Amino acid sequence: MTVGRETQRVACRKGQGLGLGGGMAQRGTFSKAWKYDVIAVAMSPGVRHVPKPVCEITTELRDRGIHASVLILNAGDGTPADAPIRGGHGVAFGMEQREMEIIGQHKLAVLHHGNVKQHFIYKVRFILKRVNIPAIVLCQCPVTFKDFEEIGVSTRFKEGETPGKVVDIVTGIVRHESVTQEKLNEIVSKVKQHLRELE
Repeated sequence: MTVGRETQRVACRKGQGLGLGGGMAQRGTFSKAWKYDVIAVAMSPGVRHVPKPVCEITTELRDRGIHASVLILNAGDGTPADAPIRGGHGVAFGMEQREMEIIGQHKLAVLHHGNVKQHFIYKVRFILKRVNIPAIVLCQCPVTFKDFEEIGVSTRFKEGETPGKVVDIVTGIVRHESVTQEKLNEIVSKVKQHLRELE
């Protein structure tokens, strides 16, 4: 018989991080949970993408009994080479083979993005072209399933060109600010719903 919260084991670092961001959320870091249920994927820490909301959301997921790993992309700045609008410090967004394999081991991805829709929808397409996984997109600005469908991303409503698909969206996640309890509740609810559907 257990009393209180379930214990979770998390392997936090592959080694000392050298990128911007500080603490655990370093560029190229994979924080592995005990079970491969949910993977939170964050863009590289820096001026535009701070890890604060990522840490708060992951902590909330774990507090609610969800086994959540975290991957901070090594080349998560900028936009993919095939995006019509370039942005993000003049660098190209990309993923390493190792990162694709890590994401693909999980049941559900939670993709953390920012406030420039014309940048992050192409990042989502880039990821879901390479990994066959259902994904929940977290971002600041309003975005719809149609925005993803128009550029060929599969969603829960329409089959597109990507093997992976967007199954849900949570907007109003501000990069530099703490996440409200209302938004945390919404994220947890959607993650639990999609995990149940996958089982």
